[in-house]
Amino acid sequence: MHGERKPWMWEHLTWPQLRQRVDDQPVVVLSIASVEDHGPHLPMDVDNFLIRSICEATGERIQDQMLLLPHLPFGFETHHMDYPGTIDIAADHLVDFVADIGLSVVRHGFKRILIANGHGSNMPVLDLAARKINNQSEDVLCGSFIWPSLILDTLRQTRQSKYPGGMAHAGELETAVYLHLNEGAVAMDLAKADFGFPPSDFIYHDLAGMGPVNLAPWHSQISDQGVVGDPTVATRENGERWFDATVERMAELVVEFRNWHTKPRTDHH
Repeated sequence: MHGERKPWMWEHLTWPQLRQRVDDQPVVVLSIASVEDHGPHLPMDVDNFLIRSICEATGERIQDQMLLLPHLPFGFETHHMDYPGTIDIAADHLVDFVADIGLSVVRHGFKRILIANGHGSNMPVLDLAARKINNQSEDVLCGSFIWPSLILDTLRQTRQSKYPGGMAHAGELETAVYLHLNEGAVAMDLAKADFGFPPSDFIYHDLAGMGPVNLAPWHSQISDQGVVGDPTVATRENGERWFDATVERMAELVVEFRNWHTKPRTDHH
């Protein structure tokens, strides 16, 4: 830890302080993403850097509403392993690992957990992990989300790339937000559009809305350079707009989820 302790960061607190936070029942947030290729113009840390930045900005905004766990940097990446540098965690391992983290949080008395995801292919895995946490706990709610889903309307209204496809992977959205957060690390002179998916009314990838049929082939089968989409139209201004909108919506989500209740469970046997 560098600098002063932040009361909304799990690892900055002592165990007596964490025990006291149980009385307030903040939402405990686990951020998770991946280490994977993002074309020749973006670093391997895109997914991790973006979701962690969003979660930290949200924590600063609503400090008394949430606790942010240490970041989990690795995800389900088997289909990206044709690209050097990618780190892959098997899906069943990741389900159990994330569920173990959540169940540890539950053991300490916390009742609301959100898994904030920065990598698309983690979503089915994290859904299962969240369900496992719920099914093995009483009066506990755990949900998961990927951050672009919080601002779908904003993205559709302000994007420059075509839909679907322009914001699939290392495209306009991720490039723009990275430009906003750390412009010097983006090699825009190397950015190229790549639309490797065959045209389809049913199978397409876009962070502003996926197709009705899920299909995840080997990434090298749909991309020549680790890009699916159009990063060339990304701007720092749009990146700032989308980042700020996501933080605002995530703050709203945390506040709502903290007070979200269901009826008691009933076994109808």
